[in-house]
Amino acid sequence: MGNCCVTPSVVDSDNKQKGKHKTNPFAIDYGANHTSGNGKSKSYVLATPTGHEIEQTYVLGRELGRGEFGVTYLCTDKSSGEVFACKSISKKKLRTQVDVEDVRREVEIMKHLPKHPNIVSLKDTYEDENAVHLVMELCEGGELFDRIVARGHYTERAAAAVTKTIVEVIEMCHKHGVMHRDLKPENFLFADKKETAPLKAIDFGLSVFFKPGERFNEIVGSPYYMAPEVLKRNYGQEIDIWSAGVILYILLCGAPPFWAETEQGVARAIIRSVVDFKKDPWPIVSENAKDLVKKMLNPDPKQRPTAQEVLDHPWLQNAKAAPNVSLGETVRARLKQFSVMNKLKKRALKVIAEHLSVEEVAGIKEGFQLMDTDNKGKINIDELRVGLHKLGHHIPDADIQILMEAGDVNNDGYLDCGEFVAISVHLRKLGSDDHLLKAFEFFDQNQSGYIEVEELRGALADEVDTHNDEVINAIMQDVDTDKDGRISYEEFAAMMKSGTDWRKASRQYSRERYNSLSQNLMKDGSLQLNSESS
Repeated sequence: MGNCCVTPSVVDSDNKQKGKHKTNPFAIDYGANHTSGNGKSKSYVLATPTGHEIEQTYVLGRELGRGEFGVTYLCTDKSSGEVFACKSISKKKLRTQVDVEDVRREVEIMKHLPKHPNIVSLKDTYEDENAVHLVMELCEGGELFDRIVARGHYTERAAAAVTKTIVEVIEMCHKHGVMHRDLKPENFLFADKKETAPLKAIDFGLSVFFKPGERFNEIVGSPYYMAPEVLKRNYGQEIDIWSAGVILYILLCGAPPFWAETEQGVARAIIRSVVDFKKDPWPIVSENAKDLVKKMLNPDPKQRPTAQEVLDHPWLQNAKAAPNVSLGETVRARLKQFSVMNKLKKRALKVIAEHLSVEEVAGIKEGFQLMDTDNKGKINIDELRVGLHKLGHHIPDADIQILMEAGDVNNDGYLDCGEFVAISVHLRKLGSDDHLLKAFEFFDQNQSGYIEVEELRGALADEVDTHNDEVINAIMQDVDTDKDGRISYEEFAAMMKSGTDWRKASRQYSRERYNSLSQNLMKDGSLQLNSESS
C-alpha cells in the first residue's frame, strides 16, 4: 500500500509546501454518493480514528509513492511544521470485506505494537467518506539494498548488524502476538540519510495477530521470501524467521537462495530447500554465519530457531566482531543488480496493472454477472464451471476445484465478484504480450521503438536516484543484450519474462500465482498440499 520513503522538500514558514499545496486528494476523486437516504454517512472502516478531516491538522504535499490501494503523500503538521508520511487509502479501492479488514487490522497492529526504534510509528489516523488516512513517521533514508550498494566497502560485519535489527523486530512482533508475513528488504527503510540512521520496518499490511500454536492457510507474501510451509498452506510464526534467513543469505552473497527462470521453478526450489554455499563469496564467509543461515532456512519449521534463539546465536551475539573484510565487489554488484532490476520490473508491472484495470475488469465483472443467474452476488463451483466454459476457458474439473479453493478466501463455498476477478486476471495471464507491449510503450515516450537512456531515467524518476548514472547504466547493461545503447521490445520482453518480479505483496497477487504454482507443482509431484490446511 505504498511506503514512506522520500527526501522531504522545502516547506514555507506557513507550513505549505511550495507550489504543491493540496487539500484532501480524494475529496474530488469520487462520483459516488457517500450518504444514505437519511443523510447519514456510510459505515466507516476504522473504529476510533483520530479525526475525520485531516486538512484541519495537516497539509498534504507531493506524492511519495503509489500502491495497490492508495497514495502516500508528504504530510506537514500545520501547527509545528513537522513532516510525516500520510498513506491515503481510497475506499473505492477496498472492493471486498477482506480489503477492509486488511486496513483495519494494519492500523490495529501498529497501535498494538509498543514504540520501538526499528518500527515506523503511527501518529494519527483520519477517515472521511472517501478515504482512510494513516499519518506515519517519515523515513527518508532509502531502501536497505540501495544504502548497501552506495557504500564502497561492504562486509560480513555490516550484514550481521542489519540481520540483528531485522530479527529484533521479529522478536518484538512475536512477543506481542503479531506475525509479519511479508518480511523483505524493501519493507525496511532508513530513517534518514545519516550513516548512523536506524533501520525501520515500514509495512504491516499483511501482518496478523496470532496465538501460540495457531496455524494459517492463507497464501500471502512475496515468494522470494516465502517459506515452504506457506506454499503448503499450513504455517505459523516460524515463516518470519525463514524470510529473515533469505534476506541474510542475500546480504552475504548478493543473490537469492532459491532461484529459477520460472515461477514454478522458484517454488520447486523453495520446496526442495537446498542452499548453495559453494559459489563466491561463500568460501570466505565465516562458519558461524553459514551455520546461522542453515538454521534459519531449515525446511522443517519445528527445527527452525525462534527469534530469540537467532539473537542468541554466536554470530549475532558477537555481531561487532564479525569479519570486517570486504565480501568483494561481486557481492556489491549483485545487490545493485537485484535492486535496480526489480525497480524496473516493478514500474512496468504497475503500468500493466493500471492498463488491465481500465480495459478488462469491467468485462470480467460482466462475466461474473452472467454466471450469477439468481443475482445473489456470489457463485458456486457448478456456476463457475459452466461460466468458464461459456467464456472459452476449457479447464479440467480438478483444476476448477483448485481455482475455487484458492479463490474462495473466506471458505464459504462461493466466489464473490472480487474473488472471481482475481481468478480471471490469472486466467488471462497478466504477462501476456499485449500487456508487455503496453508497458513498453509507456517507457518509449518518443515512439522510436526503443527505450533510450533519458526515457529510462524519466520513467524511473519516482523509483530510483536517476541522477546516479551508475544505476541507470546498470539497468541498460543488463537489459540491452545487443549493446547498442538502447532497449528494444524484444529485450524488454525477455527481461520481464526471465525470472519473476516477486516484490508485489497482496492477497490477490498471491492467489493468482498460487493457482498456477499449485497446479503445476502437483502435476509433477513437487508439492503435496496438506489436506488439513486446505
